[in-house]
Amino acid sequence: MSLEIPTLNTQGTASPLEAPEAVFGQAYNETLIHQLVTRYMAGARQGTKAQKTRSDVSGGGAKPWRQKGTGQARSGSTRSPIWRTGGVTFAARPRNYEQKLNKKMFRVGIKSILSELLRQDRIVIASTITPSVPKTKELLATLKDISGKRILIVVDGIEPNLFLAARNIPYVEVTEANNLSPVSLVSADKVIMTPEALKKIEEHLA
Repeated sequence: MSLEIPTLNTQGTASPLEAPEAVFGQAYNETLIHQLVTRYMAGARQGTKAQKTRSDVSGGGAKPWRQKGTGQARSGSTRSPIWRTGGVTFAARPRNYEQKLNKKMFRVGIKSILSELLRQDRIVIASTITPSVPKTKELLATLKDISGKRILIVVDGIEPNLFLAARNIPYVEVTEANNLSPVSLVSADKVIMTPEALKKIEEHLA
């Protein structure tokens, strides 16, 4: 059994293209999609912040003053967190925010997102999306009939003309079929795929 994906050509007419139900007929799994998106967003975090504890700051080799008789509070080190030049009590450390997600869950999650996008009419196939020259004006003319602010263009391989023409257009992203990001898919108002990209996605996910 197959599903139909709208096809857009340069003349603006649409004719459906068949897509396998194994990829685009997946049930909507909100929990898995949330986990998948969270995993990608967490993996994008750098986690490189760092602060110094009392063992990292300099000084503190000798007791600042004797224990009793000075009228001041007891103190054993200038590296104490209560001192202005002391270390931080609960210092931040570099950490890795990546979350584990096995390949089967990833494939099912991507298929669930693609299926929901198709049900919401947010996927279209365009065979002539790459401009003949690296001009933003030519790409804008191709996208003028596409509804939606955020547009994700999925291609088989990055074409220089397409990449150069799209990089100056706000909210237009170009990605390869083997590098699909769930965050980009979920946030896109419209996903434009080339037939070659669709075939590669089918081979990867079916």
